[in-house]
Amino acid sequence: MIPDPKNVAVTSSRFLREFQEFISRGNVVDLAIGVIMGAAFGKIVTALVNDIIMPPIGLLLKGINFKDLYLPLNGKHYATFADAQKDGAAILSYGSFINTIIEFIIISACVFALVKAINTLRRNQLPATAAPTKSEELLTEIRDLLKK
Repeated sequence: MIPDPKNVAVTSSRFLREFQEFISRGNVVDLAIGVIMGAAFGKIVTALVNDIIMPPIGLLLKGINFKDLYLPLNGKHYATFADAQKDGAAILSYGSFINTIIEFIIISACVFALVKAINTLRRNQLPATAAPTKSEELLTEIRDLLKK
């Protein structure tokens, strides 16, 4: 059965209008910006871990490069990780996993510091509680006298 072209146009128009309302909401745009910034921040942290943090840790651990820590599951021994990959062996790449854990810890610490800073700024920006009005003071005095 072929749909009525007029119905398709009305339905499409309604769909596009609803989509425009959805996408123009502030929280959707904020979320999109957050995802984009998060992806960029993730790349920075990955570079920080792989290029700045892991080399000194590897040096302290007598030249270990965490990227080269792997376990071939086929039982063969390979000179390098690249050789194992070239052979098509199933590989347990636990060195890469260690790098990922370190990245996660760094990202978590950065997010924690950011949230803590934002909460501190918000706390400092909260308006001081307003002094009670004259009628509130009188009502408080009356309440206190009635308690006696």
